[in-house]
Amino acid sequence: MSRPSKLKTTSAAALASLLLLTGPAFDAWARASQDRAGPATDCAVLAPGASATAESAVRAACSQLGVWYSWGGGHGPTPGATYGHPDGVDPASNDDGQRLGFDCSGLVRYAYAQATGQDELNGDAGQQFYTLHAAQRFTADQGTAPLLPGDLLAYGSSDNLHHVAVYLGAGQMVEARQSGTHIMVSPVRLGGDYFGAVRIDPGPVTGPTAQTWGTGVWTHAQASTDSPRVYAFADSTTVRVTCQKHAQSVTAEGLTNDAWSFLPDYQAWISNIYLQGPAWLDSVPTC
Repeated sequence: MSRPSKLKTTSAAALASLLLLTGPAFDAWARASQDRAGPATDCAVLAPGASATAESAVRAACSQLGVWYSWGGGHGPTPGATYGHPDGVDPASNDDGQRLGFDCSGLVRYAYAQATGQDELNGDAGQQFYTLHAAQRFTADQGTAPLLPGDLLAYGSSDNLHHVAVYLGAGQMVEARQSGTHIMVSPVRLGGDYFGAVRIDPGPVTGPTAQTWGTGVWTHAQASTDSPRVYAFADSTTVRVTCQKHAQSVTAEGLTNDAWSFLPDYQAWISNIYLQGPAWLDSVPTC
């Protein structure tokens, strides 16, 4: 009867030690536990209905299961794992310079480059969500019901999307989540700062496009600077334009213009002052 008693004592001691782990110590323990457990084995296309390209992207992302998360990883000259660097905030990222891997958007870039043969999603989470290659977008309120494998799930706010993952189906996603962990399969996290999803169309971009100029240029919910801000372009960006109309007159950068254009990928308006070309865009219809 001595052996069960010893086991009980050992288990109690282990539990007591675990209860003492809080804050960074608990985070380190959790990450180490994940490392010992190894990669999950259920990373696959888990629902029907997706395009062949989307399914291929899922398989490409799943092929990297168990690879290190590395902040800035996957953003080299060509898609693929690279060494990252510390993010300046999370102490767990201090080793990312020695870890060959991907951050969240680096993984998405790699997955769709493998699926399409084109580097169409080279950018951060926000640039990927607002890509010109969008077939359809979904709001957070819609949940996972309309989603198909290969759709991209975005987290954050309209002007600060900080995380992106690849949907597998059945409420699961594959993601490069955070420093100190490996690429993993996780349940989709709804609520919180889940922003929505986008379905990728790797075909040619359709409809008129324009090029923004300037830095920190805001789009708005309506054709007025008095309406809520939606998204700020950090630098020059190619955008799709659905239509344009005359609305609030804006004076900026030494120019005055009352023309505004609607950007469907952002569901927002931008003053034509910040679109390269004439004050009234050629080949863009009136709203």
